Amino acid sequence: MTTLEKIIHFFPQAVAGKQQEFTSGSIRKAVFMLSVPMVLEMMMESIFFLVDAYFVSSLGANAIATVGLTESVLTLVYAVAIGLSMGVTAIVARRIGEKDVEGASKAAVQSIFLGISIAMVISVIGIIFPKEILSLMGGAPDLVETGYGYTQILLGGNVTIMLLFLINAVFRGAGDASVAMKVLILSNLLNIVLDPLFIFGWGPVPAFGVKGAAIATTIGRGSAVVFQLLILFFGWSRIKIGFKDLVFRTKIMWNLIKVSLGGIGQFIIGTSSWVFLMRIMAEFGSEVLAGYTIAIRVLMFTLMPSWGMSNAAATLVGQNLGAGKPKRAEQSVWKTGKYNAWFMLFVSLFYLLFAEFILKIFSDETEVIQYGALSLRIIAAGYVFYAYGMVIVQAFNGAGDTKTPTIINFFCFWVFQLPFAYLAALVFDWGALGVFIAITVTEVLIAVIGILWFRKGNWKKVQV
Repeated sequence: MTTLEKIIHFFPQAVAGKQQEFTSGSIRKAVFMLSVPMVLEMMMESIFFLVDAYFVSSLGANAIATVGLTESVLTLVYAVAIGLSMGVTAIVARRIGEKDVEGASKAAVQSIFLGISIAMVISVIGIIFPKEILSLMGGAPDLVETGYGYTQILLGGNVTIMLLFLINAVFRGAGDASVAMKVLILSNLLNIVLDPLFIFGWGPVPAFGVKGAAIATTIGRGSAVVFQLLILFFGWSRIKIGFKDLVFRTKIMWNLIKVSLGGIGQFIIGTSSWVFLMRIMAEFGSEVLAGYTIAIRVLMFTLMPSWGMSNAAATLVGQNLGAGKPKRAEQSVWKTGKYNAWFMLFVSLFYLLFAEFILKIFSDETEVIQYGALSLRIIAAGYVFYAYGMVIVQAFNGAGDTKTPTIINFFCFWVFQLPFAYLAALVFDWGALGVFIAITVTEVLIAVIGILWFRKGNWKKVQV
């Protein structure tokens, strides 16, 4: 069969999740069978951002800016959720590679307990202080008054984000990537239907404006979490839990926390840097901030599939290390990186050519389009480097070596990116352009350092 014929033949199998053995056989096929559902899963996650941006954009620059400022704060929630999910995927994948399905199930239960506990603390802060959060981020008084409800609902209901990430991490670690994908398809379908309903109102449902987008998204994610729990309890995946498993296990919990701390740390470093970048962008007005926000959401649509391929690398590394096959684990990473780079090269060319056209879908304001297109082009210029960097970082995490990416992130984001962005944008007066350049250069730096460190091979010796 030709390459195209193989893709057509195996694509339905990958979507259906028919292959669950990834520690033997063709590495290329293993990468494909895991990547397809993970890419689709991440695309579903990014559609949340695009759908909200599309409907909210008709409410004006303030509404779009509200979404952008709130999402920049929510990235801290994502940091914790994704950091924990790294630990969960690494441990579950390692247990599955060792053929210890019961151990994987116990780790899954502890991750749910931990996620709920953290989400409760964040919910209290989000419900009580939404106006203060938006003001701290640089939102103008009129923006705060009209948009705080959006912030309040999303932060207050962050448990849906936390559990959605964590339980899907369990499925991915077990090799059940298609299950995670189907969960997000359900969630997105609900969000697409509910977004216009709650934003603009219909029949007995009042128009909530930008607040309606938060209501719709929270309901969509919450429904997906219920579906996830049903899958776990009824055993519709490799991992099955029962009421007897709902007990606190100190040793497993501590191991999960220990492995996840690095993941949480690396993402808190990265996302807090993102928050500060948004704060710098807020200095240039709502139109510039709105353009940047739309561009980031569009970029996320293609970064999420790339993240999906990177997650495939993490699962392959974890399972193959568990099976005692470090060489196969390394080969999986290089192959995944190559495929990811080709994908990102195509996407970057598309953005470079059609940036204005894409922005005009979301806004008709000249300044919003101008700065959104500029940021889209400059950030996309470093996409090939980003592709390799993302895969390498996830490979470390899949091995349980979450410490190394944390060190890389600390140096690249805090030591380099933030000072560079501040100096370029505000001191040297490059404006928003300085922030865009800082983002691209930083991603190139992460890729170069990550590859050099990965080649040393210390990640192969990590125990989880």
